[in-house]
Amino acid sequence: MMQNRVVITGLGVCAPNGVGVKDFLNALSKGDSGIQYFKELESLNFSCQVAGEPNVKETNLNNYFSNVQLKGLDSSGLIYGVISGLDAWKDAGLDKIASDGQPDWDSGILFGTGILGVDKFRESIYKVDEGNVRRLGSTSVVQTMASGISAYLGGILGCGNQVTTNSSACTTGTEAVLMGYERIKLGKAKRMLVGSCSDSGPYVWGGFDAMRILPRKYNENPKAASRPMSATASGFIPGSGAGALVLESLDSALERGTTIYAEVLGGAINSGGQRAGGSMTAPNNEAVQRCIGKAIENSEIKAKDIDAINGHLTATSKDPTEIANWIQALNLSGVDFPYINSFKSHFGHCLAAAGSIECVGVALQLKEQLLFGNLNCEDLHPEIEEFISSTKIPQKTIKKELNIIAKASFGFGDVNACAIFSKY
Repeated sequence: MMQNRVVITGLGVCAPNGVGVKDFLNALSKGDSGIQYFKELESLNFSCQVAGEPNVKETNLNNYFSNVQLKGLDSSGLIYGVISGLDAWKDAGLDKIASDGQPDWDSGILFGTGILGVDKFRESIYKVDEGNVRRLGSTSVVQTMASGISAYLGGILGCGNQVTTNSSACTTGTEAVLMGYERIKLGKAKRMLVGSCSDSGPYVWGGFDAMRILPRKYNENPKAASRPMSATASGFIPGSGAGALVLESLDSALERGTTIYAEVLGGAINSGGQRAGGSMTAPNNEAVQRCIGKAIENSEIKAKDIDAINGHLTATSKDPTEIANWIQALNLSGVDFPYINSFKSHFGHCLAAAGSIECVGVALQLKEQLLFGNLNCEDLHPEIEEFISSTKIPQKTIKKELNIIAKASFGFGDVNACAIFSKY
């Protein structure tokens, strides 16, 4: 059976260090951090009082939502997702279907989330408890259901192919890319808008603070707080936002004459079954290695073809373990190991949105032929330095010929995803 090649033709992003591709690219290139101190977290007695949150205050939401949709809109993740999704669609040179027109049967949406509309849900609970159920408004359900984000985007754009939502913890965004890729590859759609989003705020971040896996020593120095691969890393910084990519068959992209950022060569998704060392919060190392190996096999490349890795690398004690898994899966180490970076040093760990935001960054690295630097790992973890040359972990952005980049995400529930991207 003939299978389509799949390319990326549009990007959109709502990240803590940049809203819109231009600002996001600029921040990653310069090493600008989007992590900041939040007085609200201090007042709520959080131990970690820093986080990453997109600044959408100056964004004109009328460009993204109708007046009816804006009434009672109180779901930050949905707002981030719609902004990034519509920006990606526009960036790809695609139009919305007129409200009285036929759906675009060839275009679909696969946009994930971990939890949606927490603030709206809280507001609804209070109104119900107060006996004001009739004052909930007509949008409380669609703002809090997990598929609310794909439903909003599908209705705004008029997509008539599959419109759905996935949810796999921190693997969600990368998984969405691979699921959309498979649909186009098999000829079930010409285009898929893929991505993921995550709400902001204490009701999302509080559980992680309670688990004592967030750092406590950087409340007065937020820019230094997220430290992937560092010897002084003491936990991940919570973040939020959304990333979106328009995936399209190569034939369709060439026919439209649109910009191509990169090609998706393939990937793999699996689970460690919460066995053999894997748990709800820790990965089964063999499963991680298998996922990486299978992604390489499915992409029909060899490990040595990979020029760079964008890791999951959250700035916890598991960073050296992740590096060890890459070494084992690739059978490469020292100076032979690919370059590696983690964008979480720039904006924290954006949870369900992490993979999609980072996939946008990977596509930009390939398009611009830039390898974005790692922040805050000047004191490289000794276990990492023992096996990888420090020259492979750049501190600042460098101009580099990049042909193939591997992107991995690992999530609670012992789930894994690895995608392989190439320069087109």
